[in-house]
Amino acid sequence: MVHMQSSKENILVMAAQKGILRARDLANLNLPRGELAKLVDDGRLLQLSRGLYTLPDRVPTEQSTLAEVAIKFPHSIFCLLTALQMHGLTTQSPHQVWLAVDVKARAPHMQYPPLKVVRFSGEALASGVQTKVIDDVVNICVTDIEKTIVDCFKYRNKIGIDIAIEALQEAWRSKRMSMDKVWEYAKICRVNNVMRPYLESLNG
Repeated sequence: MVHMQSSKENILVMAAQKGILRARDLANLNLPRGELAKLVDDGRLLQLSRGLYTLPDRVPTEQSTLAEVAIKFPHSIFCLLTALQMHGLTTQSPHQVWLAVDVKARAPHMQYPPLKVVRFSGEALASGVQTKVIDDVVNICVTDIEKTIVDCFKYRNKIGIDIAIEALQEAWRSKRMSMDKVWEYAKICRVNNVMRPYLESLNG
């Protein structure tokens, strides 16, 4: 009985430290996974989705929501409106989490938050991806500023050309983008002709 209580307390301590607990995290400390269900039944642990848990009194934040998605779908890449928000390049607050996935990959799905999946392939998927740490412990993949802007022009019919132009102008004004990288990604994504007048106007 003492051992079982100790296991539960260790799990709760780990949940408090990590914020978001994965069932597989318990294996590193040889803690029984069966205790997770008991803690959920007792109301001491909240199951976010399959394999993901947190403390019930933890206040969800934008960062923790993205962390949940990244843990659940580690091969996905945050892109478009979500990436714009992460880079501080939009005044919009997206109601969905935008994810880039391979054309052949199974579409990610969660009850919450709602996901908007955009499919890429080859270099268009692999280029311009950087890793960030959010919620203190979770590594996520997100398109860098230049690739995010190019993607916005590529998918301008989905998000609106005004948002793409706003992001481009803000990144240029704040000196946070490389024109060379934008051109490189624009060619990869085949939107260099679409973007040319907007890029040339920045130097005008």
